[in-house]
Amino acid sequence: MKSSRSDNVPEISAESPPILESTDNLLNANAGIRPSILGLNAAALEAQVTGMGMPKFRAAQILEWIYRKRATSFSQMSNLSIADRAALELKFSIFTGETLRHLTAADGTQKCLIRWPDGGLTESVMIPCDEDAVDESGNVNLKIRRTACLSTQVGCPVGCAFCASGLAGFKNNLQTSQVVEQALRLTHLLPADGRLSNVVFMGMGEPLANLDVTLSAIGILMAPWAFHIGGRKITVSTVGLPPQIRKLADAGVPVTLALSLHAPNDELRRRIIPWAKGIGIDQLVQACAYYFQTTGREITLEYIMLDGVNTLPQHADELASVARRMRANINLIYYNEVPDLPFRRPSGPTMFDFQSQIRRHGVKVHIRKSRGRDIAAACGQLARQDIAGEPADGKTGPA
Repeated sequence: MKSSRSDNVPEISAESPPILESTDNLLNANAGIRPSILGLNAAALEAQVTGMGMPKFRAAQILEWIYRKRATSFSQMSNLSIADRAALELKFSIFTGETLRHLTAADGTQKCLIRWPDGGLTESVMIPCDEDAVDESGNVNLKIRRTACLSTQVGCPVGCAFCASGLAGFKNNLQTSQVVEQALRLTHLLPADGRLSNVVFMGMGEPLANLDVTLSAIGILMAPWAFHIGGRKITVSTVGLPPQIRKLADAGVPVTLALSLHAPNDELRRRIIPWAKGIGIDQLVQACAYYFQTTGREITLEYIMLDGVNTLPQHADELASVARRMRANINLIYYNEVPDLPFRRPSGPTMFDFQSQIRRHGVKVHIRKSRGRDIAAACGQLARQDIAGEPADGKTGPA
């Protein structure tokens, strides 16, 4: 691919798909599969156990076993009666997926491939980060972060030109229990006293196209009886669906909204992101302004740098203008290579020059470090792969 022109992007003929509605419910659509208890919040679980003739406090015991003691079966819950354990085992599952592959990168990033009862495959990632932080008194403290990157769909309907997740197309929405299961499985990779500190909905799929599930999963992630992660440490990433952005704002959850912009003008963005054909940047500015006014939370613009495509100085000027209109900060992201896609990763000087150009406009901008590239766990590399590392549908993808 030549890099001398700013519009040098492969043509995309796909029409923008419709917004997908949530299909989450307690019962698994597959006959004979017991529904996962992970989709229930505390109130719903209390209703279930009392309906089964158990005392109300049984719900709190079950939640403690799952989220604190990391039980993977009801038989491990030794302070429940044998009869209650047997009844729960007949009615519910805890984990419904199967981890087919677990990889660890040189930088400590871990990736899990999970197969669901319907055969769908998703990948989720745990990103460790230990760094020194200086407090207001000048004291240096070790800041430990364990970030879960979660998927909300099997495949992705958006089809961004540079991303592996949409290569095999879209299969279905995940349920709340499946999103929570990803987080719980990643927790089980940590030491007994370890916990997830942050969550990003940046895995496979478009979270706002499965909004009801995303919101219910956030509720469990934030709940003191479950993961107890503060809303400010949860980020929902979207390609930009204005009605859903407004619904997220009105939901009253104090999460960070990250907008995957990737191009500073409509013409270029529509060539990179098929769904952008019906959604202009002006519409996104208005929706994000509503989000900021409603929540008080500054937007983060995500911008994957595709060498020679969206990395020219005029693109930096345009991007800074969009950020100022949105009251947003910017994360510049190195393109992470995907086999058979015609894009290139920019050089360090290209990244830093672009960052400097934006800073001249008084906009906050950071360069995000790529994590887990050697196991195809970095931004844009997650794909539906089988246990051998091949794409589930036989198409070429990251190994």
